[in-house]
Amino acid sequence: MAAIIVHGGAGTIRKEERIPKVIEGVREAVLAGWRELKRGSALDAVEEAVKALEDNPIFNAGTGSVLTLDGKVEMDAAIMRGKTLDAGAVAGIWGVKNPISVARKVMEKTDHVLLIGEGAVKFARLLGFEEYDPITEERLKQWEELRKKLIEKGETKHWKKLNELIKEYPEVLRSTVGAVAFDGEEVVAGTSTGGVFLKMFGRVGDTPIIGGGTYANEVAGASCTGLGEVAIKLALAKSAADFVRLGMDAQTASEAAISLATKYFGPDTMGIIMVDAKGNVGFAKNTKHMSYAFMKDGMDEPEAGV
Repeated sequence: MAAIIVHGGAGTIRKEERIPKVIEGVREAVLAGWRELKRGSALDAVEEAVKALEDNPIFNAGTGSVLTLDGKVEMDAAIMRGKTLDAGAVAGIWGVKNPISVARKVMEKTDHVLLIGEGAVKFARLLGFEEYDPITEERLKQWEELRKKLIEKGETKHWKKLNELIKEYPEVLRSTVGAVAFDGEEVVAGTSTGGVFLKMFGRVGDTPIIGGGTYANEVAGASCTGLGEVAIKLALAKSAADFVRLGMDAQTASEAAISLATKYFGPDTMGIIMVDAKGNVGFAKNTKHMSYAFMKDGMDEPEAGV
């Protein structure tokens, strides 16, 4: 049974008027992925769904990525095939429109798994990815307002603890995007993000860490969202897939993974989406919101919500 699920990030959507736009964004993305999935490829489906999310400036990935402490964009992305365990990822990449597509090329064109920073940019240029500026006016304005808040309180030091910063200024935690699909033969997972507002230059979250924020094997795939350091420390995406191997379905495994995150790091930290190799979808969160949408065989329209 074919199935695909996407997320637009976990956290709190503070402006109620944004919720319909976010739901429409994940709905459009899952439909883009579903069209590819019906042609038979979970890999193409995941890439297309994530690209749709990256191209929508309401989400924190690709166009509309948040800015670092020094006003730049450093994006992360990863994609993984469950059947072969092939994986590709980029971290701290800039100047490209769709980091998920560069991550796929890392998987397909090299023997490596992860390329970072300038090396990732050079690789993208060699493969014909054009120069692109993902910074939007809205994100630049948000960055300026947030920096002003911190300057007024004398808190511009880059070594301030990230979890302390998020507690005091929850607006720094912005959404990651991701997709997981099953085409009847294999599960594929992909994730993309601009990271956390005002992150230290060079900071890498869970998104490009295979097993941390992105993972797929022969039984399940997962894409995580939230505070990346939590997912890395728990190897959360891999842990969720392990729960499926132990006999859980995708929904039960998603809930177990989030329970694990809450147990060790508290609420308001993580969200996850999953698909297992039986075509079941799963999603769970310990935050107020996590936008999601999914389609499975037998459904005429996607289910979407926050």
